[in-house]
Amino acid sequence: MGELDGRTALVTGGSRGIGRAVALRLAADGALVAVHYGGNEEAAAETVELIAKAGGRAFAVRARFGENSALDQLFEGLTAGLTEHGEDGLDVLVNNAGIHLAGSIEQITEEEFERLMAVNVRTPVFVIQRALPLLRDGGRIVNVASAAARIASPLQIGYTVSKTALAALAAPLANELGRRGITVNTVNPGVILTDMTSAWTSAPEAMAGLESITALGRIGRPEDVADVVGFLAGPQGRWVTGQTIDASGGTYLGPIPPA
Repeated sequence: MGELDGRTALVTGGSRGIGRAVALRLAADGALVAVHYGGNEEAAAETVELIAKAGGRAFAVRARFGENSALDQLFEGLTAGLTEHGEDGLDVLVNNAGIHLAGSIEQITEEEFERLMAVNVRTPVFVIQRALPLLRDGGRIVNVASAAARIASPLQIGYTVSKTALAALAAPLANELGRRGITVNTVNPGVILTDMTSAWTSAPEAMAGLESITALGRIGRPEDVADVVGFLAGPQGRWVTGQTIDASGGTYLGPIPPA
């Protein structure tokens, strides 16, 4: 039996990259997984198919975050999918969906900053708010932020601000929801091999540079982050709440190359 047998989960941005790896992990542990996607229906269908082929259960839910009707679409699709599978509640919520826009303080525009905050901060806040009536006692909330909050690169100022704000949700929500047995935690990935980071990781010299500043000597894979989320979502994570866990392989803990 899986550790999450009889449980349900929603993974936002679950069709690709880290989100797909998280969805696969939770499904492998026994959960029925709602795989949210914004626009890539083919990728979402592939994720659901991968889960089904492995003997798990999943369904896809479309909602383009940043649009006015996104939360209505998300929860209409979620409740319909749960009902179709004989479920009426949610046990695990993983806020993984996000966008990345590079730019220094001189370069970022108001429109770009507003979009980052809308998708990376406002949406997770109100996804949690809307999910609370569905979330069962003893549930789990995991927000996927970024090690950028610690590294603080000046070339991604807006992204850093948005992910730092997302990470700040964990402690107050953990206090508020703790009496229901609901844990709230943040996972901060470093650079992970996904399509979002392909512009950097496709260049051998960039890969070598990133590896040189990572204590474990390699770039992370989506599964590295998914396993941390899986721990927090499972029974072993029951006594961890209000915390931010760095899942970067020790980025910038290793030797920093000379300028």
